[in-house]
Amino acid sequence: MTHDPYDADRPLLMRCACGQHASAADHAAAELRTRSESADFEAESANFIEASLVKALFPQDALRRRFLRAVGRNTAMAAIGSVLPLASLQAMAQGTTGALEKKDLKIGFIPITCATPLIMAHPLGFYAKQGLNVEVVKTAGWALIRDKMINKEYDATHFLSPMPLAISLGLGAPATAMNVATIQNTNGQAITLSVKHKDKRDPATWKGFKFAVPFEYSMHNFLLRYYVAEAGLDPDRDIQIRVVPPPEMVANLRAGNIDGFLGPDPFNQRAVYEEVGFIHILTKELWNGHPCCAFGTSTEFIQKNPNTFIALYRAVLTSAAMAREAKNRELIAKVIAPQAYLNQPETVIAQVLTGKFADGLGNVKVVPDRADFDPMPWQGMAVWMLTQMKRWGYLKGDVNYKQVAEKVFLLTDARKQMKALGQAVPEDKAGGYPKFKVMGKEFDPAKPDAYLSSFAIKRA
Repeated sequence: MTHDPYDADRPLLMRCACGQHASAADHAAAELRTRSESADFEAESANFIEASLVKALFPQDALRRRFLRAVGRNTAMAAIGSVLPLASLQAMAQGTTGALEKKDLKIGFIPITCATPLIMAHPLGFYAKQGLNVEVVKTAGWALIRDKMINKEYDATHFLSPMPLAISLGLGAPATAMNVATIQNTNGQAITLSVKHKDKRDPATWKGFKFAVPFEYSMHNFLLRYYVAEAGLDPDRDIQIRVVPPPEMVANLRAGNIDGFLGPDPFNQRAVYEEVGFIHILTKELWNGHPCCAFGTSTEFIQKNPNTFIALYRAVLTSAAMAREAKNRELIAKVIAPQAYLNQPETVIAQVLTGKFADGLGNVKVVPDRADFDPMPWQGMAVWMLTQMKRWGYLKGDVNYKQVAEKVFLLTDARKQMKALGQAVPEDKAGGYPKFKVMGKEFDPAKPDAYLSSFAIKRA
């Protein structure tokens, strides 16, 4: 196995190349902050005629960045404020959220790349910029995330996208109203198999296989079930599906306890890095643009702390916008690799985020959208998740799909806060319920029962 100089188990003791930061990660965080400040500045100016003066002063991106590095954001804004109405621009960018009801917050996360926006908002100062003192807390597994949210030990958290639906409906836990504020990431999953199964690429041959998924109420579980069922296997009878925390998946694959897993990154790539597994298929090949993880909190927290919630929203949306930019991905890998966050080799995370990766079969693939960070919590996605909960017997009885989706997935709020930040809001001709295809089969959120009844293999 090739030694990696950014092995997360080794302390980062060396200063960065420029000599101004304690580590490469600190250097990367500083560089991303500079980019963020430049982007913020341009966003604040974008809707004003006076923006032409700014571009006249700083016609090149590199020039603008050098200026910001040299004098700092505050000085730059003060200088340009002599010719531009920056006070108005800043008020627009910051919004009028009012006094924060609660400033000291705990936010849970699982150490996977799906949580990139939530994690990187911490070292890059996006929470602090909103007046929040946030502790991001690495958590062992999804059941613990659920319990800590129900017990109010966490103020907000990294969720698997189906989890707030399940918790709100009382599936697997006491019913507690939860909300999805944003989708943390899209795609970002894969089916990884043990190297001993390189000759078993047809899922129809997987009868008797043992698979791991991170949680029952996860896209991982639903997509694995969908995939094997399309191959003619019953996921409850022909294979075994076990819940295994993501950080333990590679070790279980190495030990032979499982034949494969449908898991989040970076652990698919870590299995390749450790030479114990190969990437059978990226889940984007099953449903391109599918949601994976989400950022959310309890309905009670939002009701009691509306201004704090908006501040959190702004921090995470700002972070997601930066994560979507391909040019930032390698630097982001440096920022989130250290022990406090993902505790993974930087090269593994970079392969995931840039989409240029080894697949464990001797190939180097280039898939730029292997992982993406589209924050829109489309309610049609929630309806699909509910159909899969019904399909496999997790959810019994009649379901008002639309009512549940709109109560849990805060699409209107996401649109409002993205507009307030000057971010582009995707066009929506379907009222939050766009159609999409899963393995070539169209899903119409307006016809969930017909979709559900169309499957040959199901429990419902």
